[in-house]
Order: sequence, then C-alpha cells, then structure tokens
Amino acid sequence: MTPAFSVALDDYCQHLDYVGARSAATIKGYRSDLSSYLCRLRTWSDFTLSTMRMWLAEALDRGLSRASMARRTAAVRSFSTWAYKTGYIPADVGHKLHTPKPGRHLPTVASASEAEGLLGALPADTPVNLRDKAMLELLYASGMRVAELCGLEMADLDLGAGTATVTGKGNKQRVVPFGAPARRALSEWLEQGRPELALPQERALFVGVRGKRIDQRQVRRVVETLSLEAGLAPLSPHEIRHSTATHMLDGGADLREVQELLGHSSLQTTQIYTHVSTARLHEAFRQAHPRAE
Repeated sequence: MTPAFSVALDDYCQHLDYVGARSAATIKGYRSDLSSYLCRLRTWSDFTLSTMRMWLAEALDRGLSRASMARRTAAVRSFSTWAYKTGYIPADVGHKLHTPKPGRHLPTVASASEAEGLLGALPADTPVNLRDKAMLELLYASGMRVAELCGLEMADLDLGAGTATVTGKGNKQRVVPFGAPARRALSEWLEQGRPELALPQERALFVGVRGKRIDQRQVRRVVETLSLEAGLAPLSPHEIRHSTATHMLDGGADLREVQELLGHSSLQTTQIYTHVSTARLHEAFRQAHPRAE
C-alpha cells in the first residue's frame, strides 16, 4: 500500500472509532477489507467504481461468502463517502456500488441435552478448569457474545442478584440474568480459581494463565475443545449463544424477552430463532408422530 493510502486508512479508522463509535471488531474488519482493496491502487485516480467492482468480483470467484462480500461492500462504500467529504476524492464514487444481501441461514444449535452434557462434563479440579466451567455456564445462561464475556470486569458482576452488566455493540450496556448453576460456577472461580491466576491489579473477571484479561481466541479454543471432549461437534461461543436463544423460545419465552437478553437492536435479528425453533418442532414431529409420513 502506498504511504498516501496508508495515512488515509489510519485517519479513516480513527474516524470510525472516535466519531462513528464503531466496535473494535468492525474497525478491524473494515481495515482488513480496505487494505486488500487499496493495495491494488497506485493513486487516488485509481479509486473508481470499476476497480471496486473488479476487486469484489475476484473475491466472489474465490468463494468468499455473501456475508463477507456484504461487509467488503459496506466498508468500501463507507470509505468512499468519508474520502469525498475529507477531500481525498472529487466525487463519492462508491455510493453507486450495489450491496449484496447476506444469505440467511439457520444457525447451528446444540440440543438441550447436549448443552447439559457439555456443562456437566468439565471437572472443577484446577484454577483453569474452574475458569472454563464458569465461562461456559455464563455464556449459556446469558447468551452473551464472546467479546462481551471477555470485556467483563469484576465490578460488572452481581452474584447476589444473579446478574451481569455487559457492554455490547455500540457501547450499549444491558443487564443479563443468570441462574443458580452459573452462580455456583462463578463463586467457585472467584473464590478458588481466580486468586491463583489473576495479577494483583487486574480488573477483568476472566483471565488467562498469565494473569491478564482473557482474549476471544482463547475462549473460542476452550469452547471448541470442551465440546469435542464431551463427544459433540465442535461448538463456538456464538453457537452457544444461538442455543440459548433457541432453548428459551422452546421453553416459552417471549421473542422480545430474548431480544433484550441478546442485546439485538432489531427484533428482525431475533426472529431467526423462531425459524430454528419451528424447524426443530417439525423434526420432532417427523420422528415421533405416527402420521408424520
């Protein structure tokens, strides 16, 4: 990438952070996408609708998912608007770029029995195991995102009330409840596990073996490893979130209650879980009802 584009990309990412209040994950994704595009260009005169379309077409040929294509398009459209407003280019050429709709697919969920097997399989015999059990219990109980879990601090937890204050997308805070199993696992982690691992001044609720705040990749590895050890297909923290939402709907929860728990800004996002719940109902009907066929 040329120095001119490198400076512009840094300025744009600062704009996303300080003005747009975008999440760190969004900024990281946009930076990666835009770096891929800007590395193809020599000067601002190469920043055209044609080069954008060629860049997207090549990604499509490589098999990039529709969701990734949509994010790439959104990134370059947003950058084009910003570059025009800040005087880098004479016209907002990116606004004509068509944004493909991401494909909608039913999320992968574990069954309630599989979730119970996963949560019950981990022995609480070491500080790390106590941490992992507490993380899994809290993820499943609350449906929080992995970034929200990693961002939790000690002050965000209210064991007495059985709640945690999480900071979600757009720095929006919400209070999520958790039940007795998660409370027990968290109490054991705080009393027996965390003091053995955490550095003295560390405020994070969950820490790694070096005593500092645990990162998202480590949590993903933990969840995948433990699900495999429990005899399940490899699960991700996001699939545990999907499972929480689906199981709540299966149990009779209201859609808006699930929306509030998950921190969705739009009810349409939450509605995907009604399709999952219905699909599971149809599958149970086909397997159990004598007149299903």
